[in-house]
Amino acid sequence: MKRWLSAALLVVIAGALVWVVLARRPGAGGTPFKSGAKRIAASYVDNQTCAECHRNEFTEWTGSDHEQAMAPASDQTVRGNFANATFTNYGMTSRFFKKDGRFFVNTEAGDGRLQDFEIKYTFGIRPLQQYLIEFPGGRLQALGIAWDTKQRRWFHLYPNEKIAHDDPLHWTGLYQNWNLMCADCHSTNLKKNYDPATETYQTTWDVIDVSCQSCHGPGSAHVAWARRHVPRTTDSSQAIGLVVDVKSASPHDQVATCMPCHSRRSRLSPDDWAGRPYLDTFLPALLTPELYHADGQILGEDYEYGSFLQSRMYADGVRCTDCHNPHSVKLRADGNALCVRCHSVQGDARFAKLEAKAYDTPAHHFHPAGSSGARCVNCHMPAKTYMVVDPRRDHSFRIPRPDLSVKIGTPNACTGCHKEKTASWAAATVARWYGPARRHEPHYGEVIAAGRAGKREAEPQLIALVRDSTVPGIVRATALELLRGYGPEASQTMIAAVADADPLVRVAAVTGLDQATADEKLSVVPALLHDPIRAVRIEAARSLAGLVPDRLDSAGRAELAAGLAEYRQAQWYNSDVPGGNLNLAILETALQQFDSALIHYHTAIRLDPDFLPARVNLGNLYNQLGRNADAEREFREAVARAPQNGDLRYSLGLLLAEEHRLPEAVEQLDRAAQLLPDRPRVQYNYALALQGTGKMKQAEAALLDAYRLDSQDADVIYALALLYAQQAKWQRALPYARELVRLAPGAPEPAQLLQRIEMEQRGNR
Repeated sequence: MKRWLSAALLVVIAGALVWVVLARRPGAGGTPFKSGAKRIAASYVDNQTCAECHRNEFTEWTGSDHEQAMAPASDQTVRGNFANATFTNYGMTSRFFKKDGRFFVNTEAGDGRLQDFEIKYTFGIRPLQQYLIEFPGGRLQALGIAWDTKQRRWFHLYPNEKIAHDDPLHWTGLYQNWNLMCADCHSTNLKKNYDPATETYQTTWDVIDVSCQSCHGPGSAHVAWARRHVPRTTDSSQAIGLVVDVKSASPHDQVATCMPCHSRRSRLSPDDWAGRPYLDTFLPALLTPELYHADGQILGEDYEYGSFLQSRMYADGVRCTDCHNPHSVKLRADGNALCVRCHSVQGDARFAKLEAKAYDTPAHHFHPAGSSGARCVNCHMPAKTYMVVDPRRDHSFRIPRPDLSVKIGTPNACTGCHKEKTASWAAATVARWYGPARRHEPHYGEVIAAGRAGKREAEPQLIALVRDSTVPGIVRATALELLRGYGPEASQTMIAAVADADPLVRVAAVTGLDQATADEKLSVVPALLHDPIRAVRIEAARSLAGLVPDRLDSAGRAELAAGLAEYRQAQWYNSDVPGGNLNLAILETALQQFDSALIHYHTAIRLDPDFLPARVNLGNLYNQLGRNADAEREFREAVARAPQNGDLRYSLGLLLAEEHRLPEAVEQLDRAAQLLPDRPRVQYNYALALQGTGKMKQAEAALLDAYRLDSQDADVIYALALLYAQQAKWQRALPYARELVRLAPGAPEPAQLLQRIEMEQRGNR
């Protein structure tokens, strides 16, 4: 299951995932970062040209992780042991060797047989180095065995799982393809150039690694200015030919320089030019359960940006370069010395909100000076290890909250070190150190946790979170995503949020209106078709797709067509992964282009047979078209591939119930109810199927489970009242009928049911 979920995050899945956009203050930052900024005509130059004037910066960059992000395989760049070294994983032995001065590996090919492959490029440098191998069709594949540059050993990136040769996670498979998974961020001015018709790549780059121009933009115009020896008489970056003038940009815009490669995101446009607003080209992921714990701590790889957005440091204007040298990528100081540059008695004039006091002292951290517990990062930036050997620190810079661990099960830095202790112990210790009030600070993690669980009481809390402009935009957008499926007030919150100043929230709000009526959409969404941010425009266009064009004026129809064209362009760019085809299929379904939708669904499944969202949506489309035999085939195939997925069982069970094959439906819904014990609607539909087969006692038990999970669901209450009434159990039916009338005052059906039950009860007495 983890596989298709992580793959889905690489592309925009309309209607399934809400996507984060960067929270930006209107007008903040230098001109190069503003939407609609004039683009400087410039091309990329050789790195050595930059070194002519910027020797110190070039020297710092040389040897950095950026400079060694990718390189042709050579004696100078390869770190691994290729002296006939062997490595065995799950019974398969690979051999690394050199021949005629070139580097090779003998390992399992895509057909399951051993084969020699030449190493074409190195990929990364520390703490691990991967190796790229050239395949037909312009593909480069990342070998699944990597070199640990610290411990000097070979290791497998999936050490606890045997990856079959026909698995998309096999090193020859889809998800180890450099062109679609990695290339964007390891080379300068990379163009993927994927051709969906031939399923081939003609990928190009201007500089093989992450060079000066990856951050500053193409340099030819700046070089031309410098060689004219014209003195700088203005602060205008355009006057000196700089595409991106990082130095004069606002703090948030400086961060925007780093975020394209330091965020978990999808690409919205193949036209990537430096200085363009981030959300015109990329769309990072929200605080999804696959990537983040409920309180926003890292779970999956988020590449820093999604965490940093949550931090007070980002909100107060801290930049990446405040801690990291942008050229060497090294920290500006070691250990706590880095943090006390600002967190000290002297403080920092840039950050007026930061309390000036002694932080690096046992009076603050309650640990012996110099100990591991006294290190700022161990409490405020706990690390999680990815790719077996790569620990990465959480950049949300949060205060440890073991009390949240007690309430919602999130990790905390205290028990991360004191593994023998409990969260309750840690919470009590924090309260003893800092006072009991620390255990009562509100935190959005509790609201997010309740929303993820679908609890009814979470609705007003999520609405309050959306409306609180002091909360980070990524959290507010996540709250909007979680509000989908709630009641009318949630819909009104989304309608209001469409006009939010934060484009992050606008995108999430538009996506959340997928279940809204056409009138509700047309009342607010068309205004976003000319939003200055591409991410907002294309989501607005997608949301309006399939609505009657005559309800828009001529300008609106033109804007809708333009927005849909931009949306299609983004999905075609991503059509080498299943999610891009899934999005195109969803769009074509909305436009009632069903033949085209079927083609895209089948393409997605062919690319990855385990990409279950495509199978589920395809099954639903077949059902919509009256082709239930085909729908059943897709659902059963999905269940066979993921038998422990309750949602798949649930979909299949509902289809079988629709076909009046109730015994088969009961079988699937029974399993779904076991796998999804906290989902009241699953229990409810399981009960109805049981009732239809005459299993009244089991139906009663399932309905009572549903009522226990959600005592305000009118459908469940009605079903209980009716079940007891059908069995002439009037005394048991009566309280549910009364509750139903209370929930729906003035509705005729509940009143009639209550009247009949009361009459029957009086007659029995």
